Amino acid sequence: MAVDVVMPQLGESVVEGTITKWLVKEGGAIQKDQPLVTISTDKADTDVPSPVSGVVVKFVAAEGETVKVNSTIAVIDASGAAVASAPAVAAPVAASATSDAVDAGGQTSPAVRALAREHNVDLSAVRGSGENGRITKQDVLDAAARKTPAPPVAPVATPAAAPAPSRVEAVQALVQSAAIAGPPASKTFKLPAYVPQPGDEVVPFSRRRRIIAEHMVYSKQTSPHVMTIAEIDMHKVHRLRETKKNELKAQGVNLTYLAFIAAATARALRENPVMNARVLNDAFVKLKRIHLGIAVETKEGLIVPVVRDADELTVRGLARAIDDVALKARDGKTTPDDLAGATFSISNPGLKGNFVGAAIISQPNVGILRIGEMVKRPVVVEQDGQDMIAIHPVMFAALSYDHRIVDGVAANSFLYRVTELLEKAEFDV
Repeated sequence: MAVDVVMPQLGESVVEGTITKWLVKEGGAIQKDQPLVTISTDKADTDVPSPVSGVVVKFVAAEGETVKVNSTIAVIDASGAAVASAPAVAAPVAASATSDAVDAGGQTSPAVRALAREHNVDLSAVRGSGENGRITKQDVLDAAARKTPAPPVAPVATPAAAPAPSRVEAVQALVQSAAIAGPPASKTFKLPAYVPQPGDEVVPFSRRRRIIAEHMVYSKQTSPHVMTIAEIDMHKVHRLRETKKNELKAQGVNLTYLAFIAAATARALRENPVMNARVLNDAFVKLKRIHLGIAVETKEGLIVPVVRDADELTVRGLARAIDDVALKARDGKTTPDDLAGATFSISNPGLKGNFVGAAIISQPNVGILRIGEMVKRPVVVEQDGQDMIAIHPVMFAALSYDHRIVDGVAANSFLYRVTELLEKAEFDV
């Protein structure tokens, strides 16, 4: 029985995948749940198991080919599983029995039967040359050759060889092949052609980089981005972290400032649901569950794994969850499900960050919070009714929001609440 293996949907927003590597060979036996193929998507690289035991008849999609979800990528002969795994028969076979088996197309391996189907060869008409009359692949190929003689080859004039492209033309072609789809070309403005210079390095887009770029262009074209910025005094968060970090470290939890920021963001989203939403064709939906996307830099580019139901976690729980998803991302073990379903995102510049910056919204979210570097600065504080100058850790946070459904009042209310929660630092750790 032939079983079609189809391209699985590796995540709710994934519509296609690229065949990275076949993990078995055509004609080879495979067991159910044994890894069959590695598939790359814009989310992650995933080993896909075989749905059945049997023999791989053929690969419909080649390595490097991009295939739509639910399209056939391979065919497995499930009926050949037992034959492929059975030991060779050592007992002698009577001549008449051998002849009957050959006439019926028996004494054949699943790979031979697959080859016969491919070349439209009737096995009952093939006499095997192998041991005990076994039909071999070469027997099938010989029968196919006898069945369809090769057509005479007409002499064809050899065209003059095309001149090899110059170095400039070759590099320009490479640059054009990596171009990102964007708005229609301007009638009045044209980019100057790239002319290679000594020492230049042209880096072709990887699949992930191309998809990231297309996503960013799409987001800027789709969502009218507006930004608002808040200055946040992190003094009380700093003191709370200092009192708790060693205790949590002993429990294997890395208590980062990001965990406090995530806690404040999740609570503010619960109180300002228009920021936890997505736009539909002629409406928008306020999402009940809060799933925070946490931007993580990896060797292959930025990815955004998801911490689910973030508003239901303590700061300790968020610290553990963020550490888990970040570690999986950097180790290349992230699955498509780990990257699906974010309702709001936080971008963290890391240890080598900068003062302030605005991020592009991750679609289909309507907002993203980009936090800046935390630095010590003089601030005015009130003590015993008197204003005083103190040195506190301060950071800026920039909210990019989708002005199609989020007005300035709603965005500012959300960011004000994030600031208030962090400056009060009344968290359950």
